[in-house]
Amino acid sequence: MTSRRNFIYQTTALAVGSLTLPSFIPTHSAREDVGVQLYTFRDAMTQNPKGTLSKVAELGFKQLESARSDKGLYYGLTPIEMRDTCKALGLSIRSGHVHLDADWNQTMEQAAEAGQEYVICSSMPTEGQDIDNYLRVAEAFNKAGEDCKKLGLKFGYHNHSYEFESDKGQVLYDVLLKSTDPSLVNMELDLGWVVMGGKNPIDYFNQYPGRFPLWHLKDMSILEGGSTEFGKGDLNIAEMLENIDLSGVKYIFMEQEEYDNNPFDSVQYNLNYLAKLGE
Repeated sequence: MTSRRNFIYQTTALAVGSLTLPSFIPTHSAREDVGVQLYTFRDAMTQNPKGTLSKVAELGFKQLESARSDKGLYYGLTPIEMRDTCKALGLSIRSGHVHLDADWNQTMEQAAEAGQEYVICSSMPTEGQDIDNYLRVAEAFNKAGEDCKKLGLKFGYHNHSYEFESDKGQVLYDVLLKSTDPSLVNMELDLGWVVMGGKNPIDYFNQYPGRFPLWHLKDMSILEGGSTEFGKGDLNIAEMLENIDLSGVKYIFMEQEEYDNNPFDSVQYNLNYLAKLGE
């Protein structure tokens, strides 16, 4: 297993002003940089998407994941404008959070135009915290995965905490995992929400190795009930990074949902935290 020090070796440069981010995601041919979920900068992205993307690039990020906004999937930009703006800044929009709804066909078409690799359903498409609903959702996810595959996309699902509730002695997230085709449905594991759901991500890595090609690396405080900066919550970040091979992760997206001052300061704090882990 690759050592934690090797995962985060490059982060030490951040403290002295380098724009190089930690390269701790192994791939077959190279290491990909840690990315960021643009929901972190949601207000700024809605107000000035191109200017905000420029600031994100200045932080050193290369990989992006978008999120739905009041102005659409790409914050008021067309998919092609989003793709070209990112490309000019040295950014790649790898993934995007969407809804599985009546606009599904248009959503896929826009994702393909934007040059995305993944299309991630960000919440359950139907309500019901019971096994029957989760089986229906699993069937819908398998179909969505087939739809995406035809367009050269990969479909996935992003969890919150409610999926870790149980019905009839079964954890509902486990029902999803067991009832979806791994070749069609990729799981984006939000590590912070797993902890908030009372579970340990490592247990899922062990039980379902290689099933989680995407992560949200986000610390959360059980006591305060929300997102917090790295090292201030209940996620053992060092332990997570030591198990990337077991999880099968290809892309890690940092996410900061809440912050005391502004998202840019919080993200820089998180980057510095990762750098210190390598000391």
